Parts: sequence; structure tokens; C-alpha cells
Amino acid sequence: MSKPSRVVFFGELLLRLSPPGNEMLLQSARLDARFGGAEANVAASLALFGHHSVMVSALPDQAIGHACAGELRRHGVDTSALRFAEGRMGVYYLTPGAMHRPSEVIYDRAGSVFATTPAEAYDWPRLLEGAQWLHLSGINLALCEATAQAAMVAVSAARSLGVRVSFDGNFRGKLWGARAAEAPAWLRRIMAEADLIFGGDRDIALALEMAFPQPQADARFHAAACAAFSAFPHLTYIAATERRHASVDDQHLGGLLATRERAFYTTEHHSLTGIVDRIGGGDAFAAGLLHGLLREMPEQAALDFAVAAACLKHSVPGDVNLVREADVQAFLKQEGFEVRR
Repeated sequence: MSKPSRVVFFGELLLRLSPPGNEMLLQSARLDARFGGAEANVAASLALFGHHSVMVSALPDQAIGHACAGELRRHGVDTSALRFAEGRMGVYYLTPGAMHRPSEVIYDRAGSVFATTPAEAYDWPRLLEGAQWLHLSGINLALCEATAQAAMVAVSAARSLGVRVSFDGNFRGKLWGARAAEAPAWLRRIMAEADLIFGGDRDIALALEMAFPQPQADARFHAAACAAFSAFPHLTYIAATERRHASVDDQHLGGLLATRERAFYTTEHHSLTGIVDRIGGGDAFAAGLLHGLLREMPEQAALDFAVAAACLKHSVPGDVNLVREADVQAFLKQEGFEVRR
């Protein structure tokens, strides 16, 4: 059996608090607690697919931080690179949407242990030893100047060590806040070092300060991909989901992937009706595509696997996609909905 691929992840770990079912925030006294975070969601999913996922982050040295680390270990994530220090954990409150009422997020992340950990605290030559990929997201850039600098140091170290860089744009306007005018420059700096970008035409338009006015989604993606390949010399792949909404509970999901030579599209948009939880769907897509690339699947097969993984995530409560490779393959083979006995 081949040695599992080693993928390193860098980003903030979060406590998610949300009301039960489809209640409004604080409609009742109860809040359900789960752990997540953009990079951690990808790490856990890849670990469940059989890869060696290493999470690099900083957590508070108290019960909540250690519970979060324990949850990652439960999913098979290597937590040996986590730092623990005095302070608080980042929190976000999620009001789940329903029908024609969209979901809403409130962040409470300022001054968290992760946000206040300086870039020099991470020994990247040691942390990246033996890794095939480093994965991180634009949330690091948005959180604060310190985490943006730390992300840049991580990416520069990966590039110098020959470790491929996977970057998810993940633009969050609420997090950027007063620093929103800095977003394009930061995104360009990171994207210029990336081998794989998860981002659609809006992400590339923001980074390059361009417009892609094509009326069709595939045409906009193709134009954005061409612009990205022209601007970013190390870029090999750019990928994105394409989501169509009838309501919060009724959507269709497809995917797009481009290389410098050609573009790939899912042949159909999968119907998502009665969605349980869409948070983490993009992270499930990212994990699925990274899995396909690590397993050296053809590009079309890797894209189809990624979209299938993202579809299945919509049936799983919480941020993390808990399905395994066999579940995704069964979905792709359309094995039906009978109870598996």
C-alpha cells in the first residue's frame, strides 16, 4: 500500500454556535456547538479520504481549545503541529436559512489566540517537511494584518521548499471590514504563489480588479481563468463550484476546472433538495479535488469526484464533510437510495 499523501493546512479553528433546526438566532435559549474552520474542514475530509492531514493553527489552552483538537483527532487529522496559548477562541454564530430566508453569519473572532500569534511562531521548514501540498484560504488575509503576514510567510516557505500551494479565495466581506480596500493586493500576492486556486470569476475579478461581463457562467469562468493564468506564473489549476438557487432548500450544484490547456465542466448540475447544512460545501469540493489530484485521477474524474463530495456534504450537519471515498463513488455510480444492509 502506498504511503498516504501529506497535506498541511494553515488557518483558524472556530467554535460554531447555531440555533436548533431552522430557528432564528436566540429564538429559544439553546445553541448547538460544533467546531470548524475553512482549512480544518478540508483537512478532516481529506483525512477521511485516507490522506495524512496536518493542521497548523493556534488554540486557547483551555477546555474549548482542547476539545476542538480532540474533534480533529477524531476525524483522523494530525494535531501535533497545533500551538496552545492563553487567550480566547474565535467564534461564529450561524442562523440557518430556510426557504427564501438566507443563512446569516455573525463573527466574533477579534483578538483570538490565532489572530494574535505572530508569523515567526511557525517553523515552516519543519512543518512542511515531507508535504506535497500546503492549503490555506483568504480568510487568513481578511482576519487581521498579523494573520495575513503569517499566511504570506507560509506560502513563501512552501514555494521555496517545492511544496505545492492550494489557495481558496474565500472572500468574506464582514471579516475584511475597514481593510476591504487592501483585499485585492493581498489576494494577488498569495495567488501569484499558488499552484491551485479555488475561486470563480468574482474572486479573480476582485483580485485583478477586472470585470468579466459575459452572460453565461461558463464563459465568465473561462475568461477569468485565462486572466488568472496570464497574471499568476505558478498557477496550474483553477476550480470553482457553480450554484443555482431556487431557494435556500432547493439548489443545483456543478463544478468547473481549468488548466492552461483546457477547461472541464460537470456534465450535469446535481439537484440538492431538502438541504440539511450547506456550510462547508466549498471546503468539501476543495477536499474532493485535492483527493483526485493526489490520486492522479484524470482532470474530469477529479472534478466529478469533487462536485459529488460537495453534494453529499449538504446532507451532513456541521461544517465537516464526514463521508468517505466509497460514499462519493457510490453517489457517482447512482447506486440509489435503498438502505445499505
